[in-house]
Amino acid sequence: MKTIKFLTIAMMIGIATTPAMAQHIKGCPEELQERMREPVALYQDNWKQYNESKDSRYLLEAYPYWKVFVEKCPSNGKNIYTRGEKIMEAKIKAAKDEEERAQLIEELMALYDTRIANFGEASKVTAMKAMELEDILGEAGLERYYKLYNDAVAMEGGLEAAYLVKYMEATINYVRAGYAEPTLVVDNYDIASDLLEEELQKNVEDSVKAATIRGYIAGVEAAFSPYASCEQLVEIYGKKFEADPENVDLLKKITGIMTRKRCTKEELFFKATENLYRLEPTATTALRMGQMCISKDKFSDAINYLKDAIDGLSTKDKYTAYMQMGIAYYNLKQYSAARTAFNNAAATDATKGEPYRMIAVLYGSSTGSATDDNVNGRSVYWAAVDVLQQAKRVDPTPENVEACDKAIATYSAHFPKQTDAFMAGLENGKRYTVPGWIGVTTTVRTR
Repeated sequence: MKTIKFLTIAMMIGIATTPAMAQHIKGCPEELQERMREPVALYQDNWKQYNESKDSRYLLEAYPYWKVFVEKCPSNGKNIYTRGEKIMEAKIKAAKDEEERAQLIEELMALYDTRIANFGEASKVTAMKAMELEDILGEAGLERYYKLYNDAVAMEGGLEAAYLVKYMEATINYVRAGYAEPTLVVDNYDIASDLLEEELQKNVEDSVKAATIRGYIAGVEAAFSPYASCEQLVEIYGKKFEADPENVDLLKKITGIMTRKRCTKEELFFKATENLYRLEPTATTALRMGQMCISKDKFSDAINYLKDAIDGLSTKDKYTAYMQMGIAYYNLKQYSAARTAFNNAAATDATKGEPYRMIAVLYGSSTGSATDDNVNGRSVYWAAVDVLQQAKRVDPTPENVEACDKAIATYSAHFPKQTDAFMAGLENGKRYTVPGWIGVTTTVRTR
């Protein structure tokens, strides 16, 4: 009966039964080609039956044939591993007792190692291994699956964006279980955020991929949020700073995370920033000093630090420096210089709507400079709405769009009345150059 079944299968999937017509099995040594034909055919037939019926009994029947195939021909293709995961999951569910289940779990873990040995992608596959272990063992496997996620992140190239939310969730579970201090959550958040930001910059021209990565960023932020308040960060790092106030690595962590989470008015941030700049006066520490000066309302000092920092910064930090410089100029009421800084920020990172939103604030604050429009300076609101529309085009994230729409509604409500515009010689839809320092050409609109 087995011979008849094999002949039927062989005919169905195109494996010839004579040496002259034999189809080569990829990844199998020449001396095993003939011997492997029957197990390969039986594995493939059972997989086909499973694919059509979704009946896991076919996975169990496929197991012995698949196992021989993957052991003897491990470089056949990635398919034998992705299918093997499902086959092994079915075997684990059907295990008779805990001992057999444990053995099968180890067999599945070894399968991932074999895949890495034959097809690489160590970081990605190690993360897949961690996810599998987490799904199967849950909390009981926490120590083990967290270590796998951590190993994956440390591998060359870092962890793919799709796995970074799981990495953060595993970190938090690990800390909550008492295996590490809360500082680990903050450290790993920094790692995950930097990797996601790098990935976003690589895919900024692909709107679909960029939107997906922004979703992962939101997931990481949501996972981290219980640890993200300034009060919590001070609690986490305050004692460490007091114990070792000149530890440069610690100071970098403190100033980095407190900047990211906008905790720059905290005394801990001031102390850490000053110590870091004294010990290591670099472009990055000059940036931190500029941020600290803004927090202390020392805007002229901030601008000097930020100008010193600009040329030596990474793209990401350069964007931050320009934004901070714009804020400092705004507070000094040097609006033209502030606009230049915000435009530089927009040129540095074309995916952000924030620079344009800030320019809208500058325009909306400048009615007094545009009274030559004969509508009490209300022409500034046309220019403000224009840049907000630009912000929405470059940054379609829900948070940015919501902020822009809210501001557009506010500024639009301050457009001049139609009668006032008519009396000033302004006609709806006509082009108009806003007077004063703004000097941009816009379109007349009324309410």
